[in-house]
Amino acid sequence: MTRPRLAILDYGIGNLHSALKGFDHAGATVRLTADRRDIEAADGVVLPGVGAFGPCVDALRTRGIDQIALERVASGVPFFGICIGMQLLFTGSEEADGHSGLGVFDRRIVRLPDGVKRPQMQWNMLRYCDAEHPMFTGLGEEAWVYFVHSYSAEPGDDVLATCAYGGDLVAAVGRDNVWACQFHPEKSGRTGIRILENFVALAGAA
Repeated sequence: MTRPRLAILDYGIGNLHSALKGFDHAGATVRLTADRRDIEAADGVVLPGVGAFGPCVDALRTRGIDQIALERVASGVPFFGICIGMQLLFTGSEEADGHSGLGVFDRRIVRLPDGVKRPQMQWNMLRYCDAEHPMFTGLGEEAWVYFVHSYSAEPGDDVLATCAYGGDLVAAVGRDNVWACQFHPEKSGRTGIRILENFVALAGAA
């Protein structure tokens, strides 16, 4: 069986190789790349990220990957944003006023609420808002995943799952061909690998 081809967007920030290894384990042929031809030829595109919103969005734009990413989203190709990669899909962040995100989701990233430790650096259980979404196929009722973050998305109609941390925090969002999660599936054991496998299956079907 042919392995679906995934392009991991390489914008020079953070440990992007952990995402590459996770998707390779999940059954994809993976390339870490900033080359337009590779990205356009891929069956699915992944925008990972660790660090801070401002430097990450600056790096995307410096390399011209912001426009390629938006083109791939508009094309209908399966697209997955992970951690800071999820945050970059929003219009902006309190962490970096004056830096515009990609605007795929029309709201902002905000600081975790007062009264909790920042960052949230722990395992936490997903609370499904849409348990039938294909991101969650095969996970079961209690899915524990690993978070490292100090900011999260404002709520909206496209929220797929939340977690409890000083209230309901947005853990995953999705619309049409776009999936995004605040947690790190590549660091979330068997549950996380199953989420990656679900995305690989989506890319293969597309």
